[in-house]
Amino acid sequence: QVQLVESGGGLVQPGGSLRLSCVASGFAFSTYTMRWYRQAPGKEREWVATVSSTGSVTNYLDSVKGRFTISRDNAKDTVYLQMNSLKPDDTAVYYCNAHQIRRPTYWGQGTQVSVSS
Repeated sequence: QVQLVESGGGLVQPGGSLRLSCVASGFAFSTYTMRWYRQAPGKEREWVATVSSTGSVTNYLDSVKGRFTISRDNAKDTVYLQMNSLKPDDTAVYYCNAHQIRRPTYWGQGTQVSVSS
């Protein structure tokens, strides 16, 4: 059974940090591009970051560049999102996504990140 399980969300003050983790199982993790998305209340889901299958190439939403870092550990079937200098606008449910061309795309259940004072 394919699973993506996110963890690490929580409540932090503006300027704080969180590290999200997503543990994958049931598919060939090391062959998949991994992505993080987020969805704020009343907003459409938006792409946040991507890391290539090897971990060598990353891309970010402009508003998180310099603050967020996506990485992966293929030996642990895990992708991470390190989030620093968090802002209230970062408040959202964060979702892990796995994609490979011509294969189904997988989604996790999400983890809540809340940034407020």
